Amino acid sequence: MTKKKLPVRLTGQHFTIDKVLIEDAIKQSNINSQDTVLDIGAGKGFLTVHLFKTANNVVAIENDTALVEHLLKLFSNARNVKIFGCDFRNFEIPKTPFKVVSNIPYGITSDIFKILMFESLENFLGGSIVLQLEPAQKLFLGKLYNPYTVLYHTFFDLKLLYEVGHESFLPPPTVKSALLSIKRKQSSFDYDLKVKYLSFISCLLQKPDLSVRTALKSIFRKSQVRLISEKFGINLNSQIVCLSPSQWKNCFLEMLKVVPERCHPS
Repeated sequence: MTKKKLPVRLTGQHFTIDKVLIEDAIKQSNINSQDTVLDIGAGKGFLTVHLFKTANNVVAIENDTALVEHLLKLFSNARNVKIFGCDFRNFEIPKTPFKVVSNIPYGITSDIFKILMFESLENFLGGSIVLQLEPAQKLFLGKLYNPYTVLYHTFFDLKLLYEVGHESFLPPPTVKSALLSIKRKQSSFDYDLKVKYLSFISCLLQKPDLSVRTALKSIFRKSQVRLISEKFGINLNSQIVCLSPSQWKNCFLEMLKVVPERCHPS
C-alpha cells in the first residue's frame, strides 16, 4: 500500500488490510467455485485477490478512477474478475443469483442494503459485509421502526458476528466497525409481493406509538384482529413496533387471505 493513494475519508472509504478478517468473511459466506460474488468498493483489491481464488465470477465495483486503473492492472490476467468503475448505486445488478463479500463504503450503507435486500431480493443470496457498527446494531433493536429492517429480517437471517478493530483498516476509521453475516431464508412468500409487503409494514408503522390492536384495526375488522392475536400469539396491547419479523409476515399473509384487495395499503 503506497501513500500516493490513500482512501478518501469523506466517502467512508477505509481499506481492509486484515487477512484474517478477509478470510473469515469469505468463509462465513460459504463461497464456492460456482458463485458470482460482488466486492462493493473494492479499493486496492485487498479482498478481491482472495475472492478470485475461490469464486467462479468476481465483480469488483469501485468509484475512484485511480483505483479502478489499479484494479484493471492488478487483474489484467484474471479471467474470472470483472472491474466496474462506477458508484454502486448506479451499478446494474446481476439478473442471476449472486453473493456479496465486501468492506462497503460506510457513507452509503443504507442505500446498499436497500439495493441488495429489497430491489435485488430475487437474486441476492447473502454474504458477509464489513460495515460501520452503529447501523449494524440498528438492525437488531428490540423495537423495529424502519419498514425496511422488518423486510430484511423477513427474508434473511442477519447475524452481527463481531466488532472489527481499527487496526484492520487503512486508514483506521474514526468509527467502530463490525462484520455482518447475511443468509437468505427459504422464501416465506412470493418475492413479487415484496412491494405490497413493504407498503403493509409502512402503513402500520406510520404511527409507531399505536398499540398493535389499534394499528391492525386500520386494515382488519375487529373480529379478525382478535383471531390474528390468538393464531399468532400477538399481544394486542403492545406497541406496533414490538412485532417480530415473523409476526409481521404472518399478519401480512393473513391480510392476503381475509382482506379484500381494494382495502390493501398501497
